[in-house]
Amino acid sequence: MVSRLVSSLLPLRVTTAYATALFTVATVLTALGPQVQQRAVDLLSTNLHNLGHGHLDTLLGSAFVTSEGQTYLLLPGLVCLLALAELLWCSRRLLQAFALGHVGATLIVAAGLAGSIEFGWLPRSVAGASDVGLSYGAIAVLGTLTAAIPARWRAAWVSGWLTVAVVVVASGAEFVATGHAVALVLGMLLSTRFRVTAQWTTPRLVLLSTAVAFALLLLVGVSPGTAPVAAPAGLAVALAMLWLARATTPSVAAVSARHSPGGLGGGGALRQLAVGLTNRYPRGHRDRPPVVQRR
Repeated sequence: MVSRLVSSLLPLRVTTAYATALFTVATVLTALGPQVQQRAVDLLSTNLHNLGHGHLDTLLGSAFVTSEGQTYLLLPGLVCLLALAELLWCSRRLLQAFALGHVGATLIVAAGLAGSIEFGWLPRSVAGASDVGLSYGAIAVLGTLTAAIPARWRAAWVSGWLTVAVVVVASGAEFVATGHAVALVLGMLLSTRFRVTAQWTTPRLVLLSTAVAFALLLLVGVSPGTAPVAAPAGLAVALAMLWLARATTPSVAAVSARHSPGGLGGGGALRQLAVGLTNRYPRGHRDRPPVVQRR
């Protein structure tokens, strides 16, 4: 029984290992109390203060703690998202996507914050703000799912998620919202290197629906007041893109007629012209067009 359980979890070894690590760290920090938990957040935060002092180990450690102890709440949705990605791609590509989003978005946001502080657009206190959690990596994994979405729905998928992210950023939310938008774009760009023919079975569709709800929670969670605007806006843009795709895509019947032997494609027009000329000028008929000799 144990061996059967282990073999069933083997295709999801990265998801299982990461979820177990998150659960263990959260349990230990909760048992040690809020002061120890806050101390861990301060030490592992990828803020400008820590990065500026060369604490690059925070780029790894920050993925295992949350600033407000929300690990238990986020864990079910995260497991569904990572499990779906690991089933579609593989463990190695899941690691690539998560690492790109977590590290890449962190460094890009840090560079933006440093520039904003230097030009006086943000106060220097932002350099010590807490920046920990799993959301950057998770949103990047969501972005890589773009490659698995059927082609006719892919534009709607991309435009809908980008709309949600941009609306949250435009609302003036904290810099984490910008990090989410950056991670989403990085994941979508990475998805162009992934090739998969996804078999969307019922279990995978259930995982996808849960992952979508989880990702939406992450995006609007940094600014809950934007949820009534961001979510409908993303849905409206996605539906508009679906309508546009259907309106600009020729029907199957039209395509078949165009490429059929009697249609306009595949030489059909030339055949119709030849038949018309034959009927008009049958062989031996006196009204055959005269032959003009060049002089």
